[in-house]
Amino acid sequence: MTLRTFIAVEIGALDELVKFEDEIRGTGAEVKLVEPENIHITLKFLGDTDDELVDNIIEIIRESGRGIEPFKLELRGTGAFPNLNYMKVLWVSINGYEPLVAIANSLNTKLKKLGFKSDKRGFKPHVTIGRVKSKKHKNALKDLLVRNKSRFFHEIKVESVYLKKSILDSMGPTYYNLGKVELE
Repeated sequence: MTLRTFIAVEIGALDELVKFEDEIRGTGAEVKLVEPENIHITLKFLGDTDDELVDNIIEIIRESGRGIEPFKLELRGTGAFPNLNYMKVLWVSINGYEPLVAIANSLNTKLKKLGFKSDKRGFKPHVTIGRVKSKKHKNALKDLLVRNKSRFFHEIKVESVYLKKSILDSMGPTYYNLGKVELE
């Protein structure tokens, strides 16, 4: 059976992020916001994955996190991909992300042996907040992002990395944990 999977650090419904999503709604812009309970940092999107590979992937996550102790990240600042003049993805920035980069780079290399493609653009640490659906109220949205480019949202402690399954339906994605690897 084929599953749609990705590897992530869970963030969840932090008050400041939920408040920021409300502020985005307040601009009137057409944005598909990430459900607060689904907020996460994607380390590697795997896509269609044979369910027989799940144990191997979890072992690769374990190998990639080996020697990395739990660490803190600061969620601070906002922006958009590819840029503020052509916004597709709205994000919150991350400070202290070096351990995330180490894990993501290791995953990228080690997962090639299971047939997963390498990320060509490299890992850009961020928390996706929403996807812009149209140009409607684009300037109000851009102003909000600029005003919050240095805003402190929260500090989190990263203690685990998850292999997650995503099921898409008309209401949006639902995520399920397939495996959890504790950092030591």
